[in-house]
Amino acid sequence: MGKNSFNYSLDFKAVDFRQHPELYRIGVGEQGVLLVEPYKSELLPHWRFRNVAVATQSAQIIYSMFEEYLARQEFVGADMARKFLQMGFTRARRYANHKGGKKYAASPEANNAALPYPYSSGSPNKGNAILPQEQDALTNEKAQAAAVFKAYWFKAKAHPQYLAQKQAFKDKYYLP
Repeated sequence: MGKNSFNYSLDFKAVDFRQHPELYRIGVGEQGVLLVEPYKSELLPHWRFRNVAVATQSAQIIYSMFEEYLARQEFVGADMARKFLQMGFTRARRYANHKGGKKYAASPEANNAALPYPYSSGSPNKGNAILPQEQDALTNEKAQAAAVFKAYWFKAKAHPQYLAQKQAFKDKYYLP
């Protein structure tokens, strides 16, 4: 693990990242999105992507929370909100591509054990063949819901205040 990588060895049930932001690491993509408290519990109830209307309402609420965290100088909360927006996009895209949400063909044995991270985590079927994409994967309802989240995610990650707080957070808490 790199010195500034997301630290999965923490006791996430015991750490309050609002009280201990120094323990947080941004990581890559959505790392820690379902671990970092109290932000996970604040954001998760609003995260939905069933259809365009639900995704729009969800993304608007999460983006509003993102802005509130920024206004309170809570970078960890803002980054978690950004991750929830990103996860809304990736999960909706998964269901747009594969109606049942399963990307890999199933097999009785785990085929990901010898693969490097991130292929070694999650589904034991990650080493299997990828199932065919839905014919309407670029236009179906989940694809449209994904587009809603993508717009808010990109707006969040390019937000000038977010970028400034991200750099300040790294300057304060990351090792040189």
